[in-house]
Formats: sequence, structure tokens, C-alpha cells
Amino acid sequence: MIRINENYTKLKASYLFSDIAKRVSAYTQANPSKPVIRLGIGDVTEPLPSVCIEAMQAGTAEMASRTTFKGYGPEQGYAFLREAIAQHDYAARGCRIDADEIFVSDGSKCDCGNIQEIFATDGLKLAIPDPVYPVYVDTNVMAGRTGANINGRYEGVTYLESTPANGYVPSIPDHATDLIYLCFPNNPTGAVATRSQLAAWVAYARENKALLLFDSAYEAYIRNPAIPHSIYEIEGAREVAIEFRSFSKTAGFTGTRCAYTVVPKSLMAFDRSGQAHSVHALWNRRHTTKFNGVSYPVQRAAAAIFTDAGKKQVSEMTSFYLANAALIRSAMGKLGFGCVGGDNAPYIWINTGRDSWEFFDLLLNQAQVVCTPGAGFGKCGEGHVRISAFNSRENVERALERIAQALR
Repeated sequence: MIRINENYTKLKASYLFSDIAKRVSAYTQANPSKPVIRLGIGDVTEPLPSVCIEAMQAGTAEMASRTTFKGYGPEQGYAFLREAIAQHDYAARGCRIDADEIFVSDGSKCDCGNIQEIFATDGLKLAIPDPVYPVYVDTNVMAGRTGANINGRYEGVTYLESTPANGYVPSIPDHATDLIYLCFPNNPTGAVATRSQLAAWVAYARENKALLLFDSAYEAYIRNPAIPHSIYEIEGAREVAIEFRSFSKTAGFTGTRCAYTVVPKSLMAFDRSGQAHSVHALWNRRHTTKFNGVSYPVQRAAAAIFTDAGKKQVSEMTSFYLANAALIRSAMGKLGFGCVGGDNAPYIWINTGRDSWEFFDLLLNQAQVVCTPGAGFGKCGEGHVRISAFNSRENVERALERIAQALR
């Protein structure tokens, strides 16, 4: 008889954002005359930069001619995009990353979920932040690296707690772990890590022969020049870190799909006998086996953001969302709530002091505004909600007026 992967039965009944969608759908069906403003799921709303549209159209036009038509491309990504990434995202910041250490993909969510496939499932010690983007935890549950879920936490995971007491930047554990997830600027809290904090993580990973999975999908929102944009700005990180980047929040590619992962050739992991193996070679094998590459027109569009015009348009787009974030943080602060994020990230993490799903329902039913309940991101998320800056200025201002009225 055909059997299932029983690790899936350990997962919570539904995915956080599916639960939100169901509640919002039920509300809108019951209240069709009350339009809802969505500041929950982190989907962008502004059009793609014009340079990206022009490049995509030009790339599509190439498909109409036999002489310029493109079929299967390199699974790792076209050289023109990988070289642009290496130059502008890394060399420009003093990071030594070669073009062939970059793997272009259809999304950092996919890469964050897929990367764990190349590591052991037995005996691997996980360290994962709390609160956290659910994909980090759920994909390891699916792979069988955890025990049962007991009181909201899985056995076999070291939870790196992010709380008001530590400024929502988790402390290094007092014991050895092997596979460590970090995300800065953080989703969901919007918190950022200093150079010294990241250096401590790199030192910890080197000492314990551990590996850092560094999700930097929101680095384009960093405005504080003292905050690192990449883990590779830290000396020694090439030997212990993989970095994930996305064009989704940087340039609005949530529906277009393009991202990349950096796996340095100097990065090693070990088999059960202690022999070292190239993580770059393992990921290349996995990537080329299971992925056929991002479409040529989309990669042309992604490369356009590295032109002078593209950099300007991306800066304008991210600054627009950050201006929304500043409005949200200011308004929620005036209502008496403690907040982080919103200055170097598009998310505002709000300490509500009450049950997070209760606060979600209050905003939905009384203000017709959708946020994200913090409990969905982990135990430490309880008592918080995340509000996203991804929407029009008009909708953000209207939402804040409604929230103020609902909370009076």
C-alpha cells in the first residue's frame, strides 16, 4: 500500500496565511458593503519599475525571432544577471562573491525551503528564531528533523527567542547547534542586526562547524549606513554562511518571480565520518536536478534594476513603502503601542499587550483592516501583530484612521 510522509502530520492544521485568507474571505462575504484594506500578507502593490517593464518587453521580443529565441537557459541563471548581482550587490559593498557562486531562482521562499534537502535529517541540531517566517520551521518538520509539536513548539529545535527584552534580536545559544536560520531585516519584526551582532554569529558558526542560513530578502530597505546588507560583509562568513536574496520586495517581483541564493565555494559541510564536502557542489547538483531556470525575459527585467535608472527607481519604490511604514509606526505609537521595525524594514511589529488573534479580529471586524497575528509566527509572537507597509498611501492613511476610531 502507498504510504504518506508521516512528518506532514506533525504540521499545524493550516498555514498561517491560509488561515488569514479564510477569515478575511468569510468576513467579506458576510459584509460585502464594507471594503477591507489589507496590510497583512507582505505582497507589494506598486507597479514594476519602468526599466524592468522595458527590459522584459525587449526580452519577450527576442523570443519572436529565430536568431534571438531562447529555449532552456542555464539552470543557475544567465551570466548577465549573475555578473550584475556579483558586481552591484557584493563587490560594491566590499564582499568577495563570484558570479558562479550565485544561483538564480523563482523565489527566496522556495530556496529557504529547499536548501535543507542537502543536509542530514538525523541528528542535525536546528536553531530557528521565534517569532519566525513559518517556512523555516515547516520545511524542517516535513523533512523529519523535529519531534512532535508540544504547546506550540517542536521537539528538537533550539528556539532563538526575539522579545522586547533583547530588542527582538535573538541571543546566541549557550550550546552547539548545526543549522541556524537568521533573517535581517527581520520578517516579521522588522528588527535589524548590528555588525557586531552578526560577527558574533559568524564566530559561533566557525567555532561549532555550523552553517548560517541568512535570509536577506529585505536588505533594500536598510537606510542606516551602519547596518550590514549582507552576511558576507562580516569577515569569515564565506566559510559558514549561505545568503538568500529576492527581487520580490526590492523591485516588486512577487508576481513575476525572481530571486537568488549565494553559496560560496569555500563553504564546507561534513558527512558522518567527518569528511568535508563542498556545499556549493551539493546545491548545484540539487538545483540542476530539480529546477529548469527562471525565464529569460524575467531575468532581463531583474538585471535592469542594476542600471543607473533601475537603482533610482528601486530606491524610489522602497522609499515609498518606508514612508508608509513611518506613518504606521507613528500612528500606532500615538495610540500607546510599542513598535519596532518600519525604519529599515517594511514591517512594523506592534506590541499589543493582548491576544494576537483577538487583536486581528478586532481590526478586521471594527476597522476592516487586515494585519497578521504574531502568534502565527511562533510563541514569542503572541501579544503582537505585524502590519505591512505594502499598499497605496491613500489606503494606509484610511486604514490608520479606521484603526484609531476602532481603538478609541
